[in-house]
Amino acid sequence: MRIAAIADVHGNLLALEAVLDDLAGFAPDLVVNLGDTVSGPLQAAETADLLMARSFPTVRGNHDRHLIHPPAKGMGASDRAAHAGLAPHHLAWLAALPATLRPVPEVLCLHGCPDDDTELLLDDAARKRGLVRASAQDIAERLGDPGGATLVLCGHSHRPDAVALPGGPLVVNPGSVGLQGFEDDEPFPYRFSAGTPHARYALLDRTPRGWAATWRALTYDWDAAAEVARLAGRKEWASALATGFP
Repeated sequence: MRIAAIADVHGNLLALEAVLDDLAGFAPDLVVNLGDTVSGPLQAAETADLLMARSFPTVRGNHDRHLIHPPAKGMGASDRAAHAGLAPHHLAWLAALPATLRPVPEVLCLHGCPDDDTELLLDDAARKRGLVRASAQDIAERLGDPGGATLVLCGHSHRPDAVALPGGPLVVNPGSVGLQGFEDDEPFPYRFSAGTPHARYALLDRTPRGWAATWRALTYDWDAAAEVARLAGRKEWASALATGFP
């Protein structure tokens, strides 16, 4: 079995189209979407339309949730920008997405952690260092009982990585399709930089010895995507899209 995992598209239609064109050449049996699909100043409605037409198994990310149930402090700028461009049928689609899903019995898909879509699963935020891999013990505690899953697919951090938990599943983050750098202020101010603007996703192959992961990093017209962000007044997005650094 071959699974293609995409995550954190963030309304970047150009990056998504490049990823879908590329993964078609690998003929996956299944494509899963790990959430945070439309939030951002780019092409939210067009991105939703494309993914709705494909009917990929999709989990709800924290930004997807915020578009339906805004947090007490209100939507952030990226969620407001996406919400302004979405129609009621887009919001209904987002509202129906599950927090976790099992597209096949041995695979668990989620966005952040099983009981908190804002918590990082594979990563810790470190002062001055951005995102670093969490310990296997911390990852196992955050994951909890995977219910027999041999493969866990997560997103949220945008950082491509994999950890084989001792006696447990392989946990894989495919990286972000649409946004290769960001700044956050929780639990304290930090930033993530992918280092290049390439669109990213992962292929997972079930072999006799277990799951094998391959990451793909693709060129696309990131300058055009950056220009959309720039015209929307989001210079930090434009920088991340064009360079991989926020």
